[in-house]
Amino acid sequence: MQFEQRMYARLKFLGLMAELYETAFEDFFHRLMCARYPDFLDVRTHGRLGDQGADGLALHERKLYACYAPQTVDVVQVKQKLMSDLAKALEKRSGQFDTFVFVHNDRRGMHPRIATLLSETDAGHPDVKFEQMGTRRLWYECMRLDQEAAEEVLGCQIPIQPVIHGVGMDDLAPLLKHLRDQRVAADPLMPLPDVEPGKLDFNRLHGDARQDLVRGMRHSHLVDAFYEGGIRAVEHDEVAQGFRLYYEQVRQEWTEPEDVLWQLEMYVLGNGSQQPRVQRAAWVILAHFFERCDIFDAPPPGWAGSGVEVSA
Repeated sequence: MQFEQRMYARLKFLGLMAELYETAFEDFFHRLMCARYPDFLDVRTHGRLGDQGADGLALHERKLYACYAPQTVDVVQVKQKLMSDLAKALEKRSGQFDTFVFVHNDRRGMHPRIATLLSETDAGHPDVKFEQMGTRRLWYECMRLDQEAAEEVLGCQIPIQPVIHGVGMDDLAPLLKHLRDQRVAADPLMPLPDVEPGKLDFNRLHGDARQDLVRGMRHSHLVDAFYEGGIRAVEHDEVAQGFRLYYEQVRQEWTEPEDVLWQLEMYVLGNGSQQPRVQRAAWVILAHFFERCDIFDAPPPGWAGSGVEVSA
């Protein structure tokens, strides 16, 4: 799909996440996972058997999925639901799974007390791995679908013509604001860091794109500071996964590195015009994930680059 189509799909996805609760959310989850994984079993409730603690099973990865999507999050009820599903799964489905995945519809991320609950549950059950699957991870699964499958899952046609303008990524909006504000207070005379040119050379990044990345690296430590600690660290990993997935898709469609960076810039900002300060903040984000190797490839051991110099 083109950038505009992906953004249209994301708007539809976010609209669904705002409307789907209880069984409707579970139905959406089943459609998505069945479209993504041939080995996924969409478990339904049956009479006195119930669902035996599982809303879905992944046969090959040996994962059991338990959905909880209330209209209003109540921590006490979430705890009761989680412990009930886990107890049923351990009793009724012993030997059928190694990982318990808690699937939820909280668009703001995981509640701190629920995150603590999952951590404590993980520590108390060393033989079982625990994961959570919220809005970000559900969207990343949608990103991997081809257009026909995405239309089936989202329940709408995705237009071919560009129709979306200036759609920023919601996950990155707080980070963009943080960088926009923090860069103002940064020392404008701070020297550019010493950048190892190998990866830049290996990925054929030269000219303006190269200089913009290197300048972004001057402030990339602000991204680490923003995501430092606790739940933010988990969010950092999820956002990085989104970058990796999108990069893999983009580079299949675009061969020139500068074009790939252009697509990644739109991933952060949307395809509408932005203020210069916001654009500079976006390049800090790109530089950060470039340094982490979430986007573009690291050169193999022993590879010798051209050593092209970049002026400040």
